[in-house]
Amino acid sequence: PAIRAATAGFKVPARMASFLGEGSPFPPTNEVRMLFSRADGETVQEGDLFRNPTYAHTLERVARQGPRALYEGEIAREIVATTHLPALPGTMTLKDLASYRASWTEPVCRPYRGYSVCVPPPPSSGVSLLQMLSILDRTDIGGRRPSDPQAWFLFAQASRLMYADRDRYVADPRFVPVPVDRMLEPAYVRLRAQLIGQHAGAAPLPGDLATPRGRDATAESAGTSHFVIVDAEGNVVSMTTTIESIFGSGRTVEGFVLNNQLTDFSFVPAEGGRPVANAVRGGKRPRSSMAPVIVLDHAGNFVAALGSPGGSAILEYNAKALVGLFAWRLSLKEAIELPNLIARGDTYSGETAKFSPALLAGLRDRGIELKPGHAENSGLHGVLRRADGTYEGAADSRREGVARSLAPRVQRP
Repeated sequence: PAIRAATAGFKVPARMASFLGEGSPFPPTNEVRMLFSRADGETVQEGDLFRNPTYAHTLERVARQGPRALYEGEIAREIVATTHLPALPGTMTLKDLASYRASWTEPVCRPYRGYSVCVPPPPSSGVSLLQMLSILDRTDIGGRRPSDPQAWFLFAQASRLMYADRDRYVADPRFVPVPVDRMLEPAYVRLRAQLIGQHAGAAPLPGDLATPRGRDATAESAGTSHFVIVDAEGNVVSMTTTIESIFGSGRTVEGFVLNNQLTDFSFVPAEGGRPVANAVRGGKRPRSSMAPVIVLDHAGNFVAALGSPGGSAILEYNAKALVGLFAWRLSLKEAIELPNLIARGDTYSGETAKFSPALLAGLRDRGIELKPGHAENSGLHGVLRRADGTYEGAADSRREGVARSLAPRVQRP
């Protein structure tokens, strides 16, 4: 399908055109403009048919040769050469590419409202999503409705507590001990939930879980995508993929953009004399907010899968949808379309136009002044298996995603 899309092309959507256009908040480099240009040399506009035959050829090589097509040979040499171009030359070598290995890890699963929610382990931030759900499960949010300001107050405070621990402790466990079990320990989560009062106070402190660490306040970009696939045999994929910023590093090779994922590291190695867990180190993977989710029932059967792009707000987007599904019993589409609210430290932002004036007033009474901005970038996609065995798919209207059911082809004799 990807080769077909690159060969046949697709119509440029409005959001993509806005990122490529004048006045874009993410100004594209000349390389990116050339990649996304028409035959006349002008950058593609909304509604134009964009084809990328060079990328189709790259994918065909990967299909034939596997990962070696990228990590060795001609494409690898082009990648390395491109990273050494001015004005910001890097130090990548062919040996770096050839020695890279994807890591196979076991998911982390924890109970939530009668189900088992499974996420990737660190350096993914999935454990922080599980912690936030566990904190919320020790409040009365399930007995409230999406129109209740107290429900969103609880959501915001659980989010702040989650980020306080995440920003201190989550990193690559091959280099830094990550206290996953302590973060999710029922007694500890209960203590964290008890910190939620009736009024928003100062930014919460992290728990005393391990060797004291400095806070990582790295800002994360939102050049990420998510998809969910359930096939006819019941196999499920919930996948979040990213090039970090909207156009990654702004450098292109063979029809694709090189990522700038290493900016997920903290470039401040210590805070107040305490080492930052997510500091840069050779061979280390940066902490990521990506947190694709698969939900199972008590017998291990598939119930739901979802995920979203959105930088560090991914955790709240996913949490919102899971609360909507399992605490408020909304449909998958209703859960995805719930308003977004982001609470980290002393900052609160959200889709103020989607919350009622009464709800916003209720939040103000509780010490939360919700500011517009930063919360409109979710792109949730999900699939839910209903009790009768049928499936419900849904995609976030904030982006271009769709939910589709494809009938299997019938082989005729």
